[in-house]
Amino acid sequence: MRRQNIDHTQLLVLSLLAGEDMYGYQMIVELARRSDHTFEMKEGTLYPVLHGLERQGMVEAYEQEAPTGRQRKYYHLTRKGGAFLREEAAAWQKYAGAVNAVLRCSPGLV
Repeated sequence: MRRQNIDHTQLLVLSLLAGEDMYGYQMIVELARRSDHTFEMKEGTLYPVLHGLERQGMVEAYEQEAPTGRQRKYYHLTRKGGAFLREEAAAWQKYAGAVNAVLRCSPGLV
């Protein structure tokens, strides 16, 4: 089976941005909420991932004023990032399905 060529953290971040543009702290909170707190990402993990995705052309950053009046940096999924996300999500689903199929056939696990 081919090795997964996307870090799961990148996949999670891209999937968050597929629905709407978000700022960093919003992504951290939303990821924890959607995963029932299985993924508790720290800023020190998130921002290097975002900067790498930005360098690859998968996301774009822009600043916008928050209701509090301060500027926030939002991230937007690019067309390239969306195409990459769809391809990698499908590969991840196939990989997870294969692991689950093996686990289902293991005596005493199900």
